[in-house]
Amino acid sequence: MSDPASLPTSDPASRPSRQQMTAGTPVPAVELLPDAIRLLRFGAVTRNAHRIHYDTAFARSEGLDGPVVMAQLHGCLFYRAAAAFAGDAGEVRSVGWQNRSPAYAGDRLVVSGVVESADPATGEITLALEEHRHPTGTLCCRGRAVIVLSR
Repeated sequence: MSDPASLPTSDPASRPSRQQMTAGTPVPAVELLPDAIRLLRFGAVTRNAHRIHYDTAFARSEGLDGPVVMAQLHGCLFYRAAAAFAGDAGEVRSVGWQNRSPAYAGDRLVVSGVVESADPATGEITLALEEHRHPTGTLCCRGRAVIVLSR
């Protein structure tokens, strides 16, 4: 991935229309490689000054492997996956997730999923999403997003 902060867009020609969307349609993966600086900056913008997110020694004293990714950053990545899938023809209505396992600075986070349900009449589509950290493949978060396609 060239710029981890860029928002990938799905190719409208490769995505089924809202009338063709069915359960099981794959949601393309979105990746992020958060480093210590990104965690520090994200914590500053969200006013999350907890030391477990930027102080390696402190995080380890709390029983963690190192600085941990904030819950809100996981949510941002879920939003990015939903927005990329919706593309220009849609919008994200809601995103929800539950953290399952910590992710650390330097872990490659990958969110992917499938269409869980689709209403061709309204264009409302529910995505079932999961985030894994690599290289281990550990499940970090599981959740859903609701998007609406206008066409």
